[in-house]
Amino acid sequence: MKVFISADMEGTAGITCWPETERDKPEYAEFQHLMTAEVVAACEGALEAGATEIVIKDAHHTGRNLLVDRLPPQARIIRDWSGHPHSMMFGIDRDCVAAIYTGYHDAAGTDSNPLAHSFNGKIMRLTINGTLASEFTVNALTAASLGVPSAFLSGDCGICAAAKALAPGIVTAPVSQGFGPATSSVAPARARDLIREGVTAALSELPLRSHPPLAPRWDVEVEFSTPTEAYRGSFFPDVEHPEPRRLRFAREDWFEVLRTLRFLW
Repeated sequence: MKVFISADMEGTAGITCWPETERDKPEYAEFQHLMTAEVVAACEGALEAGATEIVIKDAHHTGRNLLVDRLPPQARIIRDWSGHPHSMMFGIDRDCVAAIYTGYHDAAGTDSNPLAHSFNGKIMRLTINGTLASEFTVNALTAASLGVPSAFLSGDCGICAAAKALAPGIVTAPVSQGFGPATSSVAPARARDLIREGVTAALSELPLRSHPPLAPRWDVEVEFSTPTEAYRGSFFPDVEHPEPRRLRFAREDWFEVLRTLRFLW
């Protein structure tokens, strides 16, 4: 049984501010350990459920965060960024029985995590078919386009609620909640227990897991923080520029959505 894990960092239990997630800051090492420990807990849960192969995409910032010598022998780790449109899901394929997400955070414009954002600091709001979209939205649709259900997610309470609405049947572990610039988080040891147990439960009853429905057409709008970013992206083929900070486009194939987003930001 082959399982795919997309590992982010801002939704890791205990993380509260940006320096804790940035490699060049003194706080980073402590929280790098916590991110890694949550991924290891997810691996342990997957192995308990019968996984024989685990593909992990280090999907935060540089793509070089996880302490790789702590991963189990059944794991294959993908580090850094290839440039492939699958981005945070690079390495997933149709042989995977499920996608798992750790350390995830809510979308730009929400308040359930002080570090809520969508892909980078340039984007203020991303909508797909008129609905606010997060990194999980894009990544779960990418998994769905390959027939892979989204089985488990850990992160802040906002993204856990959004994941349940988007992919009914997904098991979630909400480990933190934002209050302005502050967070209230379970202890890291408790978060690891929740992740380990949640992944085992999610994979043990795979028929209950699902993925977001795939639409016949995708209408996407991206609102940037500055007009400069929107202007640069406006020259991509079949992208409209209706307002100084906003771009929009429509595609019928999900991979073409990913390809376009890859070049817009």
